[in-house]
Amino acid sequence: MTSVPAAHPLPGPGSAAAEPGPARGPAVPRAVRLWERHPTTVDAVGAVLLLAVTAWVHSRVRPDWWELPLQAALTLPLAWRRRAPLAVFAVISLTAFGQWLAIALGHLEAIPADFAVLIALYTVAARCSMRWTLAAYLAAELGVLLIAIVNAPPPNAPPLLSPDPLSVFLRVVFFLSGATTAAALLGLNSRARQAKLAALHERARELEGQRDQQAALAVAQERSRIAREMHDIVTHNLSVMVALADGAVYASEHAPDKATAAMRQSAETGRQALTDMRRFLGVLRADEPDALRHPQPGLGALDGLVAQVRAAGLPCELTLTGSPAGISPGAQLTVYRLVQESLTNTLKHSAPGARATVAVACGPGTVRVEVRDDGRAAAAAAGPGGGHGLAGMRERVAAYGGELSAGPLPGGGWRVAATLDLDPDRLEALR
Repeated sequence: MTSVPAAHPLPGPGSAAAEPGPARGPAVPRAVRLWERHPTTVDAVGAVLLLAVTAWVHSRVRPDWWELPLQAALTLPLAWRRRAPLAVFAVISLTAFGQWLAIALGHLEAIPADFAVLIALYTVAARCSMRWTLAAYLAAELGVLLIAIVNAPPPNAPPLLSPDPLSVFLRVVFFLSGATTAAALLGLNSRARQAKLAALHERARELEGQRDQQAALAVAQERSRIAREMHDIVTHNLSVMVALADGAVYASEHAPDKATAAMRQSAETGRQALTDMRRFLGVLRADEPDALRHPQPGLGALDGLVAQVRAAGLPCELTLTGSPAGISPGAQLTVYRLVQESLTNTLKHSAPGARATVAVACGPGTVRVEVRDDGRAAAAAAGPGGGHGLAGMRERVAAYGGELSAGPLPGGGWRVAATLDLDPDRLEALR
């Protein structure tokens, strides 16, 4: 009589393997979303507003509207500062240099729009390499020196009417150089922050990919486990039913009573197979918790398994040495399935008259299993075999750090032997 293990349900939408995606953060304001989706439009609006503000401030001091094109040349290129930061910085810097050269010649005066140079420098530091950032910073510092020279009073100015030229020069350099350095540092800080955020996003994508791979692996392992259990349940019981049906056909002419008994045994085996299948499918259904309480077949169920094989017409002997106490239910299930699959193969492939022996030895930290038969392979195969049973046995034994050997015996017959390592430390290392 066979039973099924209390398996874990196949990972599905509500299981741990199918975890939801990363939790969403707080809602992003609409203005911020527009800023992120349309940066060029936002920069263009900002450039126009900067032009309007600087023009208004300049008009309050000196209403020379003919300088408006110069202010536009300094501010409007900022609309493309994210797309072409170096080009924008070059245009604005050259315009500012030209303006200050004109101031030195006495043709112009300073205008508020010169503030655009700092914005352009910030953008270069935030979006370009360190080499280009350093080049832009040095260019801006050259402009600072030019402005300081232009604003310093001439050396021959009367000392009572003009402050000390060196003092003016140093104050201008200190103030404007500080502003230039602050703009560059703010840009570098922004770039470092963006790089860190990009690294965090990449790490999150990697972790999500690893999680998906682990979930897919868990699903594949669960499907493999289900396939092994289905194979063990269905193949064994159907093989017994086929053997009983063949025996009933043979005995129907000479011993009707034996044929009837064989058919009854076949029907009982079929009912047992249906029961096992219902239990196994019930384990997979989350809405049937009672199925989880069915015991797993272990070493104590080997007597019933051997008796079932004998009833199918295969003489079989079982030898169990040692105490199964302390052997985990999982290891006992592995031994049971190993013996079940081996006897099923003998029942399917051996010629009439074959005999089988099963030996299970329980020792300290190990379990040894050996299944032998002395029959040659039958001339007519019971059906095509794909080797899934042997592969399933190897997987079960490997889960306990054991080894399995299967092959023909020199004098005829077949032998399957396995050793399970039950040492807790080594089993933990395997996991």
